[in-house]
Amino acid sequence: MIPLMSWIDGLGRSQRIVVVIALGLVLETVGSYVVNLGSGLASGWYAYSPFTAGGFAPSTGLHGWLRLIIWLVLIGVWALGSIWVLRPSSRDASSPESDRRQSN
Repeated sequence: MIPLMSWIDGLGRSQRIVVVIALGLVLETVGSYVVNLGSGLASGWYAYSPFTAGGFAPSTGLHGWLRLIIWLVLIGVWALGSIWVLRPSSRDASSPESDRRQSN
């Protein structure tokens, strides 16, 4: 954890923003995968002979409330991660310029 913190402290503001965006994309990919587990194929032809007699619908996977909870947890992780990455670095907090900003 400490090497990661020192690595983030060495990044500039624009690099930190790129890390936050990348974290969001990774969490979106993970969320899409987890939410669609068990849903089968989302597309395809379902009117072929074995399925024309009854009402066949592809499985829908997880319940809506569970999908909502998964997305809310992932959004919370992204928000906390963004706050952590975009916080002022320890070097900035100990610099005289930050002391001047805090006293004004």
